[in-house]
Amino acid sequence: MIGGGITAARKLLRSVFGYAAFRGTQEDVIRTLLGGGDALVLMPTGGGKSLCYQIPSMLRRGVGLVVSPLIALMHDQVAALLEHGVAAAFLNSSLAPEEQRQVAGALRRGELDLLYLAPERLLREETGTLALLKQTEIALIAIDEAHCVSQWGHDFRPEYLGLDVLKEHFPQAPRVALTATADEATRQEIAARLRLTAAERFISGFDRPNIRYTVRMKGGPGADLAAFLRPRQGQAGIVYCLSRRKVEATAEKLAQAGFDAHPYHAGLSSAARRRCQEHFQRADGVIVVATIAFGMGIDKPDVRFVAHCDLPRSVEAYYQETGRAGRDGEPAEAWMSYGLQDVVRLRQMVDDSEADEEHKRIQRARLNALVAWCEIARCRRAAMLAYFGENYEGACGNCDICLNPPRTFDGTVPAQKFLSCAVRCRQRFGAAHLIDVLRGNDTEKVRRHGHRALSTWGIGADLPARQWHAVARQLVALGFARVDAARHGALVLTSRARPLMRGEQSIELREEARAARPARQRKPPRPPAPEISAEEEPLWEALRKRRAELAAEARVPPYVIFHDSTLKEFARTRPQTLDAMLDVHGVGQAKLERYGSAFLDVIAGASVPGEALPVR
Repeated sequence: MIGGGITAARKLLRSVFGYAAFRGTQEDVIRTLLGGGDALVLMPTGGGKSLCYQIPSMLRRGVGLVVSPLIALMHDQVAALLEHGVAAAFLNSSLAPEEQRQVAGALRRGELDLLYLAPERLLREETGTLALLKQTEIALIAIDEAHCVSQWGHDFRPEYLGLDVLKEHFPQAPRVALTATADEATRQEIAARLRLTAAERFISGFDRPNIRYTVRMKGGPGADLAAFLRPRQGQAGIVYCLSRRKVEATAEKLAQAGFDAHPYHAGLSSAARRRCQEHFQRADGVIVVATIAFGMGIDKPDVRFVAHCDLPRSVEAYYQETGRAGRDGEPAEAWMSYGLQDVVRLRQMVDDSEADEEHKRIQRARLNALVAWCEIARCRRAAMLAYFGENYEGACGNCDICLNPPRTFDGTVPAQKFLSCAVRCRQRFGAAHLIDVLRGNDTEKVRRHGHRALSTWGIGADLPARQWHAVARQLVALGFARVDAARHGALVLTSRARPLMRGEQSIELREEARAARPARQRKPPRPPAPEISAEEEPLWEALRKRRAELAAEARVPPYVIFHDSTLKEFARTRPQTLDAMLDVHGVGQAKLERYGSAFLDVIAGASVPGEALPVR
């Protein structure tokens, strides 16, 4: 504990973490916690949430408790703090009994600034952790990934529901709940469940301007995952699939294509999952193909893309998962391919869940909102931010809609034909069969059900099947029909369909890309060029190699030594002294003393004409 107010906090930011100034609402949050107030903080991934509680923990009397949902996240954050020279530790099941006793001893002696704990460890009486903490002065309590308290959210952790008792056990300690993903309803739920209704709220916004959003239809142009990844060979990324089987198959296919790709799902052993995660964190250019079991707590800043091979469960889940890209602020991509069958499967999962009907209704609405977002014909970023209650003026210029605007057409008549066909088929069939009827395809199923006799037989032969599939998706997205999982994906009309079928309403629909513009299929965009000149490239590579060696010696991920942005600044400015190096963004006193000379040697070697860069 150092003591002091916001001036001391600014000094710590510079001397320990190597940053010249706070960003966004960081300073306001820190000021609130230093003054003993509670806070609810919503800050986008990569926005610097950790500093909001780390710095006050160092300045207030006692130890800062950080509740974190994952052991891997605790390890990474503590390792990073130790590299900065901050007295931090964690208590979890990965520690041997003797190591746990050492941490407890340091806690009793007042030697720690921060202690990371899982909610289970904190609340279970048999661990003795709560009794231990009651013998200790608590500086503050930080509840990270606070959206885990939302019982029907995408990352629910039942253990989080018990964290409201911390207010009773430690009434003098300010509490802060932090998350990157929470719409207004989830924020209210967090505040209520954690008894933070009187907490000051700091909402920094949801926009991640460095992420480019692209959505493709399965089987359509640009929907091939390997084609998307090919120009990104050597970049780190995450590929999400809905099933374990697809994870395994996709990882194998990518590995055969020359990618350093590895599967990750809950069906693998804990040792296999740990090896995969460590390889992803510490090596360059690794791709993890995973179910949603992978991702929370991933602190790797240089993930350049997140790809979804299937539709996620909600806008919230999609935002959370894509937010793992570009934490360093450099250009990153969020790519997705999906189809109507994804909607059927996810709707079935909701219907088969143990949730009550009210929560099923909420989950269906969230899924519908994501499908609608996929099918929009306007800026994706503006639409996503609007979902979270944030206004975005104009178009972002960094999503597929802005970069390649889709054509629209008056879809009233095709929509009426499609909905009429669903009615005449007694709302018992999915899109594929309805399209066969509309196009006059003489299939066995059509003959078996006598649908050649329907008035809608063949009335849609003027449109290709691909365009009819686009009509079907958009009618679902716009709420004119819904997918009934109980009827094996049958399309059922909603009350909104009646005015449209009567001609009382008209609608604009997107043209399906391949049918509308076969000659304008775009090549996959090349990855952003690095902010390193050809002259600086050899030094940049030498600095990265030296960082990898130091990281291996310290047994930490390379970015814990220095972020890419710091090495790029080294390559550009070529500091010649330790004092000059201290002026570089991301260089604090502890890291300067530990690693400064090693990087100065590399820079000095690059500065001598005719001499090769040092290899260690």
